[in-house]
Amino acid sequence: MISSIEMGTNIDFSHSPRIDQVGLEERAARFTKRSIKKETKLNGLLLTLNMIDLTTLEGKDSEGKVKQLCYKAQHLHDAYPGLPNVAAICVYPSMIKIVQKALKGSGINIASVATGFPSGQVPKSLKISETKFAVAEGATEVDMVISRGKFLEGEYNYVFDEIAAIKNACGSARLKVILETGELGNMDKVRRASDIAMYAGADFIKTSTGKIQPAATMPVTLVMLEAIRDYYYKTGRMVGMKPAGGISKSKLALYYLVMLKETLGDAWMNNHWFRFGASSLANDVLLQIVKEKTGTYQSGNYFSLD
Repeated sequence: MISSIEMGTNIDFSHSPRIDQVGLEERAARFTKRSIKKETKLNGLLLTLNMIDLTTLEGKDSEGKVKQLCYKAQHLHDAYPGLPNVAAICVYPSMIKIVQKALKGSGINIASVATGFPSGQVPKSLKISETKFAVAEGATEVDMVISRGKFLEGEYNYVFDEIAAIKNACGSARLKVILETGELGNMDKVRRASDIAMYAGADFIKTSTGKIQPAATMPVTLVMLEAIRDYYYKTGRMVGMKPAGGISKSKLALYYLVMLKETLGDAWMNNHWFRFGASSLANDVLLQIVKEKTGTYQSGNYFSLD
């Protein structure tokens, strides 16, 4: 069987499909018109909670802050037992051991950024070393950034080879490839970057670092979902999707789930194949779950900010 990486070496990525942006935006807008009934809404909120990667990626991150985030992940709302866990905690490599100890036995994934996050402006050798370090420390998932400068110069083979090298350095850890779509310029380039990442071996493709605007939007996510669908039809290999940044309200998250289901189908409707990179989303989802269960809203003071 030919691997996706071997297949990718025979593809001219300069000829990825062109995107009709007007049509794309109209298609994306239609997903926000769907009527979501009460039971379906509650199920969607619980699923959303289970798809969130709780994240802290700041220069001021401390051991105490990371421990608090891990505590929150395991105690989302103790007054309502039986809530699903979030999918993962995502931190810098230096914090992985703290997360590993705090999450022991929880079943929550440990994700780490790498490759000179968020800019990616370090040599490939350092990107590979940082990836190997993160995995050795205990990361089960690695979020890498592509070299946007090289991509925008048309150095598509360089970007492909770099992703493939990082994938190799991940070993058994899953690789999420961040395109930083807000820096790519247009939807044609988002589609091309998505294709390169998948053929180079990405387990997930991800919109953004969350450090620049615009971050995730429904149109850009739809482009990436359609790229995943086309790639699956061609290769039979499933790739996950992670919109990150700018999704802070549960109502918007539910529209993303509608778009996911109608574009990729039920097989992707779980946190193995879809994630939200939006820590602030968790509290709003919790508020809405309590509202659906009790009929009243709780104060935001019942939930931790971290």
